[in-house]
Amino acid sequence: MEHKPDAILLDLRMPKISGIDLCRTLGSCSKTQPVPVFLVSGEPAADTQRYCKELGAAGYFEKPIDFDALRGCLARLQKQNAVPRSEVRVRLRVHIKIIGVDAHGADFQEKAYTENVSLSGFLCSCVTALRMNSEVEVYLMEPPEQYVGKAHAVRSESSVASSTRYGFRFTEKKGAWVLD
Repeated sequence: MEHKPDAILLDLRMPKISGIDLCRTLGSCSKTQPVPVFLVSGEPAADTQRYCKELGAAGYFEKPIDFDALRGCLARLQKQNAVPRSEVRVRLRVHIKIIGVDAHGADFQEKAYTENVSLSGFLCSCVTALRMNSEVEVYLMEPPEQYVGKAHAVRSESSVASSTRYGFRFTEKKGAWVLD
């Protein structure tokens, strides 16, 4: 935290602490959560890669590392419009529904789970491609379904899977949010 890195590379197998445990810890701290973490391993298993992504890792690289691919990932991350985090984020899985207009101008409705939440926003993965600043309606799916308000997509993180992680910031809240 003293050096404020632009990114962190972690090996899955390290002495004293595993890369997975450290990734989980870094993702739960509000000061280190915005720093992208890349996990590195000699394990080619797709399950390991998927598990690292679920932990919040920005990427997974097999040894030997393809440094051109790593540079490409870092360059894409630098181009994103990151919104500085002034609030504490809590790693919390909340079932939500978002409704809006996708990147192609078509109406969409998608159910998703948050990866983390704050008082004024949340991070979740979406199959639907969105434009930056797209406005969506947000609903909590806990019975009964409850309208929360409107939010804008303020950042995106490309993923290797068929979904993209989006950071949303509320522009209007009408109902109760998980953190109030």
